Amino acid sequence: MLTAQQLSLNTATVRSQWNLRQAIEGCARHGFGGISPWRDKLEELGAETAARLIRDAGLSVSGLCRGGWYTIASPLDQKAIDDNKKAIDDAATIGAGCLVMVVGGMVPGSKDIAGAREIVEEGLTRSLEYARTCGVKIAIEPLHPMYAADRACVNTMRQALDICDRLGPGIGVAVDVYHVWWDPEVEEQIDRAGPERLMAFHICDWLVPTTDLLLDRGMMGDGVIDIPKLRSRVEVNGFKGLNEVEIFSANNWWKRDADEVMRTIVDRAVDC
Repeated sequence: MLTAQQLSLNTATVRSQWNLRQAIEGCARHGFGGISPWRDKLEELGAETAARLIRDAGLSVSGLCRGGWYTIASPLDQKAIDDNKKAIDDAATIGAGCLVMVVGGMVPGSKDIAGAREIVEEGLTRSLEYARTCGVKIAIEPLHPMYAADRACVNTMRQALDICDRLGPGIGVAVDVYHVWWDPEVEEQIDRAGPERLMAFHICDWLVPTTDLLLDRGMMGDGVIDIPKLRSRVEVNGFKGLNEVEIFSANNWWKRDADEVMRTIVDRAVDC
């Protein structure tokens, strides 16, 4: 059972209805404990202004979405490094608990997934070096394997934590139930991560049938994911952060009044 104060709104959940200023006001109005902006919404408002408004609203920042996308070219492209430095700077400005990394899929025109993963690790290494100087934590978000080609070639908690083992302090994982619920090792790998590397916990649901693999996520309770079981596992392993609601829903929740979405989130959280 979750209260509104234990929730964070990932702004993707209401991206069609609200800008960041409106999302901050909505979180405060509905009693949420925090917010997690996407970078496009943050850029519209400005990081300094957003930081002030978030602080004045009494909200924490569970994360900033998103950095990564290292595989835009081979070898590692300086544009990707520079973009991630900007993301790290913005994460520091707004006091984000972590910068969530969607690492990138295959290099355009390539069939070399092992090579893509090498580029990703090099990019993470360089970003982490800079993030440490800024006091920002880096959270790898493993994405469902259906996204391996175009969004993220790191697809399991085991893969993500293997990278964390090699890179050392300051890097961990964002556990998004939509992406990891199917993995037979997920609970074992949550245990492996421990409190220092469990940096974010994202909740939504997997619908059956799913009509769009990107834009048809479900509200908690509408699908097949055992969210309480996974939440209990991260908490047993020391995660004390907010439960971040991230729902991409082009044909349902993005079409509804945003305050209705927020009320539904709070109502459904009771059973999470």
